[in-house]
Amino acid sequence: MHGVYGEKKMVPLFLSETNLDDKGHNEASHQIIALLSKLGSVIWSLMVSGGRSEARLWLCNAVSSITSISPHHKRDIFMKMLTSKPTKKGFASQLLQLVFEKRPRKTGSILAKKSYLLEKFFQGNPKRIMQWFSNFGDGGGLEHKKGAKALSQFAFVNRDICWEELEWKGKHGQSPAMVATKPHYFLDLDVQRTVENFLENVPDFWSSIEFAESLKDGEILFMDTWFFVELFVDLMYKEDLNDIWDVISEFLKEEPFSSLCHHLLISLEESEVRIFLELLLRYINPRIEHKDFGNPFYVLEFILCKCGDPESFDMLLLLSAIINQKRQLLRLVNDEECQDENEQVKDIVSQMAKTSTNAHTLALILKECTKVKPEEAIKLLGLYSWVIYYRLSKECQTPGSWEALFVTNGIRFRTSDKYSMLHHEGSLDESDSEADNQASNRRRKKRKRRKKRRDFDHDGSYDNVLLDFDASDSRLGLQSGGGSWLLSTDDFSASWTNVDLPEHLSNYCLSTWMKQLVSKWSIVANAWH
Repeated sequence: MHGVYGEKKMVPLFLSETNLDDKGHNEASHQIIALLSKLGSVIWSLMVSGGRSEARLWLCNAVSSITSISPHHKRDIFMKMLTSKPTKKGFASQLLQLVFEKRPRKTGSILAKKSYLLEKFFQGNPKRIMQWFSNFGDGGGLEHKKGAKALSQFAFVNRDICWEELEWKGKHGQSPAMVATKPHYFLDLDVQRTVENFLENVPDFWSSIEFAESLKDGEILFMDTWFFVELFVDLMYKEDLNDIWDVISEFLKEEPFSSLCHHLLISLEESEVRIFLELLLRYINPRIEHKDFGNPFYVLEFILCKCGDPESFDMLLLLSAIINQKRQLLRLVNDEECQDENEQVKDIVSQMAKTSTNAHTLALILKECTKVKPEEAIKLLGLYSWVIYYRLSKECQTPGSWEALFVTNGIRFRTSDKYSMLHHEGSLDESDSEADNQASNRRRKKRKRRKKRRDFDHDGSYDNVLLDFDASDSRLGLQSGGGSWLLSTDDFSASWTNVDLPEHLSNYCLSTWMKQLVSKWSIVANAWH
């Protein structure tokens, strides 16, 4: 095995059960904890160096992944945000834009009932007038649309009071009878001057059935979304219009929690994010079950429950980043403008690699976790999992290094390449091994046949054949194309590439450690209920 994988020391993942009663190596455990604390300080300094907005964004993105909120609770949380004091008009504005986009007919119907309010929308704005009222049909099968349809219908129905307000481009006007038989004559209407006449002299048009009907599909909302957002905000908070609140309530119940978070939380100030989290905490209460820690979303819920109070907000930002935003943190560390912090992280990780070299390491860390608050315990394990992520990202660059890592840490694996399966002793059943032996025999026979052909093939084309069909255990193909593996960590259910493996394995480590912590220490479990 060493001949295949080399002698390089692999990253220990500490996945096996450990003796939590071990009393030795206290000095080493204290040194590791001190290094983790120093690492946490460096990461926090990086996170807030350019302000806290990005850290809040990371937290909001993580919160959007929570799946345990029921539709009714989801609605209650966001409705409380809308109705809390002081009024959060920015939050309401973001929500209304989303409602316009997703439910234009619902909001269009509300607007139709308040159609008279649109007089000021068109007053002194020729561009809007032409955009909405100039869509007349040409008589070739195309009908009047939008405001043009409303204008023509109202003019016919009320021709005795408003026909004279119609302005025509020709030398003389058109009679109702003539236009009735030839609707395309409306193409000769001077739309701007006509609508301006209606604004000044025909107030009944703006509250008419015809005009209201043109608004019901909500298309007009997108002519100037911000105007209508402000209009609806006034209807919500000044007039307290029930129709709007009913539409919003229904929308909040139907729209996915992730969508609402992505669109709405980004507009909140930090104090408002804290209010949102306090409301969220009323509806999540994760249970301590071993299976739950395999779900990163559950881990986040667990963290929120332990760090959701206002005093722990900084801790929550840090935990969310190191657990849910590992890649983003690594990019931040590697940024050219963060060379000092980069060197500090390298030094800390290097010292930890020298210190945490045996199976007792995790036992000692877990033992220390019983002596601190839950959020501090999660911080220690979270930082350790990020160290694992960092090392895997830096040290595992080839298929061989990944396979050595799997073997060293007892992870059964197979390549997802259809031509072969890779495993170490005991990783596959007998039928798999027998199939591999048969495949190996066939490959040896093919190699012999190819060797005979080489004497007759001087252009080197046989090399391609060898790469396609005789890449020893697909290793050549993996090195050239990256490769992917099926792992026992998720019962071989997903194909993992070297890009995703650091995050997957570091998350798996954290899940395993959390399970050990909770299952073996009843005092911790009782404290965290």
